[in-house]
Amino acid sequence: MVMNMSSCSLKGYCYLFILMTNCMLLVPLGVRSQQLSSDFYATTCPNLLKVVRKEVVSAIKNEIRMAASLLRLHFHDCFVNGCDGSILLDGNNTEKTAFPNVNSARGYEVIDNIKTAVENACTGVVSCSDILAIAARDSVVLSGGPSWKVQLGRRDGLVANQTGANRALPSPFESLTSIIAKFDAVTLNITDVVALSGGHTIGLARCATFSNRLFNFSGTGAPDNTMDTAMVTDLQQTCPQTSDGNNTASLDRTTRDLFDNNYFKNLVNGKGLLQSDQILYSSNEAISTTKDLVELYSNNSGVFLSDFVNSMIKMGNISPLTGSSGEIRKNCRVIN
Repeated sequence: MVMNMSSCSLKGYCYLFILMTNCMLLVPLGVRSQQLSSDFYATTCPNLLKVVRKEVVSAIKNEIRMAASLLRLHFHDCFVNGCDGSILLDGNNTEKTAFPNVNSARGYEVIDNIKTAVENACTGVVSCSDILAIAARDSVVLSGGPSWKVQLGRRDGLVANQTGANRALPSPFESLTSIIAKFDAVTLNITDVVALSGGHTIGLARCATFSNRLFNFSGTGAPDNTMDTAMVTDLQQTCPQTSDGNNTASLDRTTRDLFDNNYFKNLVNGKGLLQSDQILYSSNEAISTTKDLVELYSNNSGVFLSDFVNSMIKMGNISPLTGSSGEIRKNCRVIN
């Protein structure tokens, strides 16, 4: 939570003024967390952005789906313990092995490669959590989306939180009310819910995450009636009931690898892939919360891209470790 400094700020300290009898007593609340800034590494690692961009370009050239995977890693990191790189830690009871991430979150080897390149350029300076934030931005840009100045200065956490990941990360099977509540828990609002969901304009999803909509949705004995019928027929071929759930389909059937607003146009036409996508437009809850935003973004790409950038910056500011908190990991997979 960012404190309002307009009325109590002095050389990095915040003071609480308490009126006691006829005098004001100045009580320090402690050193205010160092703020993130886009030029944090200007002197300590001046070529950081170029080094990261080169590695992200290489990864996406090797597999275009990796752009969506790197964007998702940053998202899944920030929702648990804040943006601290905890999703990257190896182990049996880590965020990697939490239900929303196991056999789902990917791109760890790319982050390893970026970290190695960054360490070669600037040893012991740049955090893994900052690398995640830069790689997410670059993935959007290289997919044709907007750019922004990534706020930097995060440090890496010392512990992963599997329980937190299981509880905090939105599921493709959840109600809109539940998803909104999970965003609210990390100080993100309804605009952020819809704008950040627009990240599904790139990437793929496994059949296991949406096949519940194709045959016997919610025990009705029929497909989800909010899904376009031709799309249902096509996806039933991709994800037959006898499959293991590991086949994939495009989240955005119109422009799979291009970062644009077609994701929202798809929702208006009943072509959202995940239940958690389509409910932004088609659920009863959406009428009073998210439907108008979906329609706005479907008609105005500029507004969507602007809101997406603002929401990414907000998300990147969820409870970062700064100053002397945490550490700068030498290896993103283990604490020092």
